[in-house]
Amino acid sequence: MFRTALRTVLAHKARLLMTVLAVMLGVAFVSGTLVFTDTVSDAYQHSSARGFDHVDVAVRPRHQDAGGERPGRAAELTQADLERSARVPGAASAVGVVRGFTAIADRHGKLIGGGFRSEGGDYWGAKDPRYPLTSGAAPHGEGQVLIDSETARRAGYEVGDTVRVSVDGPVLTPTVSGVFTTDDGNVAAGGSLALFDTATAQKLFGKPGRYDEIDVRAAPGTGQEALKARLDAALPAGETETTTGRRLADDQAKDIASSMSGLRRGLLVFAGIALFVGTFIIANTFTMLVAQRTRELALLRAVGASRRQVTRSVLIEAFAVGAAAAVTGLLAGIGIGAGLRSLIGSLGASVPDGPLVVAPRTVVAALAVGVLVTVLAAWLPGRRAAKIPPVAAMSSVHAQATAKSLVLRNTLGALFAAAGVATVLGATTMDADAAQAPMGLGAVLLIIGVFILTPLLSRPLIAAAAPALRVFGVSGRLARRNAVRNPRRTAATASALMIGLTLITGMTVTAGSLQHAIDEMASSAIRADYVVSMANGNGLSPGVEEKLRHADGVTAVSPLRDAPARVEGRIDDLTGVDAAAIGWLTDLKVADGAFAVRGDRIVVDDKTAASRHWKAGSAFTVAYQDGRRQRLTVAGVYEGNALIHGIMVDDAVLAPHQSDPRDAQILVKTDGGASGTAKDRLAKALGANPAIRIQDKKDISNGIARVFTLLLNMLYGLLAMAVIVAVLGVVNTLAMSVFERAQEIGMLRAIGLDRRSVKRMVRLESLVISLFGGVLGIGLGVFFGWAAGRLLGAELATYELVLPWARMGVFLLLAAAVGVLAALWPARRAARLNMLQAITSE
Repeated sequence: MFRTALRTVLAHKARLLMTVLAVMLGVAFVSGTLVFTDTVSDAYQHSSARGFDHVDVAVRPRHQDAGGERPGRAAELTQADLERSARVPGAASAVGVVRGFTAIADRHGKLIGGGFRSEGGDYWGAKDPRYPLTSGAAPHGEGQVLIDSETARRAGYEVGDTVRVSVDGPVLTPTVSGVFTTDDGNVAAGGSLALFDTATAQKLFGKPGRYDEIDVRAAPGTGQEALKARLDAALPAGETETTTGRRLADDQAKDIASSMSGLRRGLLVFAGIALFVGTFIIANTFTMLVAQRTRELALLRAVGASRRQVTRSVLIEAFAVGAAAAVTGLLAGIGIGAGLRSLIGSLGASVPDGPLVVAPRTVVAALAVGVLVTVLAAWLPGRRAAKIPPVAAMSSVHAQATAKSLVLRNTLGALFAAAGVATVLGATTMDADAAQAPMGLGAVLLIIGVFILTPLLSRPLIAAAAPALRVFGVSGRLARRNAVRNPRRTAATASALMIGLTLITGMTVTAGSLQHAIDEMASSAIRADYVVSMANGNGLSPGVEEKLRHADGVTAVSPLRDAPARVEGRIDDLTGVDAAAIGWLTDLKVADGAFAVRGDRIVVDDKTAASRHWKAGSAFTVAYQDGRRQRLTVAGVYEGNALIHGIMVDDAVLAPHQSDPRDAQILVKTDGGASGTAKDRLAKALGANPAIRIQDKKDISNGIARVFTLLLNMLYGLLAMAVIVAVLGVVNTLAMSVFERAQEIGMLRAIGLDRRSVKRMVRLESLVISLFGGVLGIGLGVFFGWAAGRLLGAELATYELVLPWARMGVFLLLAAAVGVLAALWPARRAARLNMLQAITSE
């Protein structure tokens, strides 16, 4: 039986080619994901480890709990701590580290690094071993700065050039005194790093005489743990914490591995979808192969082969196909992993140098996935073939499914579908966090139920296309009959495409509805013309607000000033606002009381009020950062949203308690409304600062839309693999169907159907099956998009379902294009059949 199975594989290698391709694509996706993430993770881990080569022990300030109701604070590292660390026995040197945000503008005034990865620091002494210079010299004073080599290359800066930089105040224009190399992960990810001399860095970052960290090198013969113990004994107890360089490198490696594991899981989910779609092709292929070889299998049974041996022969064929697909998929996956790494570099992000990593688990996973998926998908067709009695198989009595089996299938499908719908509907009534698992389970049950019911659904839905198919005459009528002749085959072929379009449509509906909700939120909650903020999300200095107040054309300004405080025993953030202007700059619905912020009267969003059991008239005690306490009264409760929420307090009351106030955002209204001219005036008032972002309502919506669009395009690209596999399934089914119906096609040719009509018949059959899968996929996608929207609606009051009719039309056209393209080769093959040979074939 083993030799028989192998001969069968070789005899039908052309018919198994599409199955090999489908499995190979899925395996390539899995192995490519593992190779790519392992390679990038290994490169970053080695790079970060090199970054700690000059650190044997790091000293950091310990967070201090102030006790009582006063918010805690971080201790500070002073010059005395630095000198004390340098004098510890076994310490070779001690370097003070200062960090902060520093934005660098390119030659066109645009921010380099996207804001969140724009870092600044200090260069220690005349030669800092942490940052080897490639050109120039160490910086001195506010008029000089060092920049990393990647930033210099991207922006075209050289030693002696003047650059525009900003910390959180006015724009500085220092000269580039030198260029250095670094293993900093932010720079490798596309960010920038600017270095000043230590005194200048302390001044610019608001830390005069203070350090964020002290890095201590051990003298020869002193271990890291021994040096750590001596530093713990020498430094003030409870104010500092020490960590060895080895521990820092290990922690960094764990963080990198953790971040890469999220990316790996996401990519493997889509690889799993492609493999899941591939199972339909495998099952369909082996079902058709078994049907075409029933007489052969019956003869084997008649000469003594047992049912188990027949099943085993089919599984051996599947094993051979899976093994071949797994090996080719692994090789393709290694190429994909290397290609993805190169692609990241071409898109502007740099990855540290390192070898291509093909871990043993990648090889094992590729082989296991390829073989297991193929064997499991072929098990049911093999088992079904073994159950056919030899006499019945040789007389083709088995060809039609019994009424009992159809009733059982439809009943089972209805139960799965009903359970899926009920679970999804039940999940829509839960909290968003608790609903994720039930929503996923319901979606899986519903998709399985619809798949089982697809043969039942195929007849009425394909019959609905009959009027359109009549236009094509005999070819159209034959195509419709062929599509419904074997509903199970049609179902398996259409379901592969259905799953891909279900996911694509569901994500498109959800993303479009979310974007609409955010647009509504921005337009309805904010009356201000502009929202000013830092590009990296840090706070703005109070000087920015003052400059905006005196800018031409500005009529109202209010900060949204963050201030941590302890409210009734719990830490919370207060938001300081301009009491006179906030009502003119926002349009928030009041659920209780009045929107009146003045003195000790505050307003709070509805969710915070509900969590603390507050209502209009409630009073509570707050402890500010300076330890002082005050009794405040709730004047009103407003409906918060993702843009504006929290406890709003009069800034005049809050300011005396803050030593270093920072504004998260500043709301600005101008006399002529939002316009290009008004925006330019504001930018000019702020000195064209590259670190400050000025956005109108449209900019806010577009910024969020870009995130959605980028995410959606990435998901489209990842799901394209599932669609490609679905196309292979349609091609495979049609090609084998043509082979199976060779005698019938020959008879049609003999009675007058020309080659063009035969091609049209096969193409229309493919088109109908693909559109059937497309309609089911889009319908399910809309349902899942609606269900996801019900959960999001609980978080976004402005959410409402928006159906992207144009995109859904494109998806339907995509399904039609899949059908037309998939039919090209099978239709050509059918038309070229020799009618006499086809008629005499069995």
